[in-house]
Amino acid sequence: MGIKAALPSYELGFYALVLTCAIVYSSSDIFEASRDNMNRKAFREAIKPGWHYFGRKMDAADFEWAMWFSSFRNFILFALSGHVLFAKVCSMIVPQHRSVVYMLYGMLAVLSTMGTSYLMIILTHCLVLYSVSLAKQKWLCFAAGLCSLASFKLEPFSTWQNGFVTGTFDLQDVLFYGGSGFTIMRCMSLALENCERQEGIYSIVDLLKYNFYLPFFFFGPVMTFDQFHAQVATSELRRKENEMWSIRVQALVHLGVIAAVAVFFHFFYILTLPSDLKFVNRLSDWALAGLAYSNLVYDWVKAAVMFGVINTVSRLDHLDPPKPPKCITMLYVFAETHFDRGINDWLCKYVYDHIGEDHNNIVKELLATISTFAVTTLWLGPCEIVYIWSVCNCFGLNFELWVQKFFQMAPFASVEASMSEAMSRRIRGIFGAANFWAIILYNVLALNSLDFALIVAKRIILMGFPMSTVSIWFITYCGVQLIKERERLQAIEEEKADKEKTE
Repeated sequence: MGIKAALPSYELGFYALVLTCAIVYSSSDIFEASRDNMNRKAFREAIKPGWHYFGRKMDAADFEWAMWFSSFRNFILFALSGHVLFAKVCSMIVPQHRSVVYMLYGMLAVLSTMGTSYLMIILTHCLVLYSVSLAKQKWLCFAAGLCSLASFKLEPFSTWQNGFVTGTFDLQDVLFYGGSGFTIMRCMSLALENCERQEGIYSIVDLLKYNFYLPFFFFGPVMTFDQFHAQVATSELRRKENEMWSIRVQALVHLGVIAAVAVFFHFFYILTLPSDLKFVNRLSDWALAGLAYSNLVYDWVKAAVMFGVINTVSRLDHLDPPKPPKCITMLYVFAETHFDRGINDWLCKYVYDHIGEDHNNIVKELLATISTFAVTTLWLGPCEIVYIWSVCNCFGLNFELWVQKFFQMAPFASVEASMSEAMSRRIRGIFGAANFWAIILYNVLALNSLDFALIVAKRIILMGFPMSTVSIWFITYCGVQLIKERERLQAIEEEKADKEKTE
């Protein structure tokens, strides 16, 4: 059945009301648990003094968030402000050479931050992988690239390379592994594009310009080489209508989200509460479900803010960077689940779509997902929790196709064909709700802990059956139907826009 199947407005209104009430009820449980246990001994290290005018402590359990907006804040402002200044001057004076200026400024920033040894390590990997790309053999480029990536992710090679970098500042390890990991992915992108190029090859300077673009260097997102090269090579720099207004609004939205998250952490300790499993066991099923869901939403917000700030700077440089990840509240299928759209696009282009083709064949899809998650596991850093996360999400992605193929068989297909489109949408929504919780549980085990994910699954599916299980499933079903309605309206708008273009 098509995506444009509509439901009555009163039915959608009822779904919205049920979902809103459930969120408010679950949030009230989490708020009370946070308020009553802020001085709990097990939470002292993670809950710190907050803004004094709130009169409450603040959840500071997330090292990355605290790092960006405390110790790393001044470095971000200084480095990116300098980049914007140099980029603006360059685009006004010599727009045809702006990519060279980006490269030189990026290399200077990396040199001053991490030192000569780190820069030499990065340049060595770039040179090796570029040399391999001259053979124009994809398998060789993949093998060399994955070996280079493994040298930063596996012991003893990782520690050995890190030992060359002098300095003891707090962010050294974060910057070391961030910059080196993204460097390898960019080098592999250029190497694979070199293999695709029919005539000639890209130069080593093209690789350096691509890799040392500072806003993307340490934390991404990864922009595939073909896109970056095409955009940065344009010498005629023109803004789209209202583009600067859009950039300003985007920057203000990010500032607002940062402030909103800080306020939120004064009242909801969603990151700290799951760390004490004895305490978690005393929470209600509704509070547990809300904690699991909110952990995923927060991680999406964190990724959206980080990549959004970087993307705002790159848009000032007349680039069109990868969009922020799709909000977890708008997802109910594994195929669209990701927290880094740049890495997701890279994996789809060079691995998943290349092997899986149209993603209709079960065997090819299985091979494509296994290969994709094998690369992802190496990218994240092999360890037990990453293995479990990869296996679960690989299974989820394949299970979706298996279920789809199963219900396309003659008996089920004929039954669905006899239904109205609205009824078909309702039935699909029931399966989508189950899939939604599979996505939450399969990902919260990596974002929080495996033990927490197991407690949530046990309480909702086993101990809470049938009341909690059925009620949470129905509430999730309401949310899935609202997502489907949004998708329906977007499809209609896109169809209207396409008709206007053709006319």
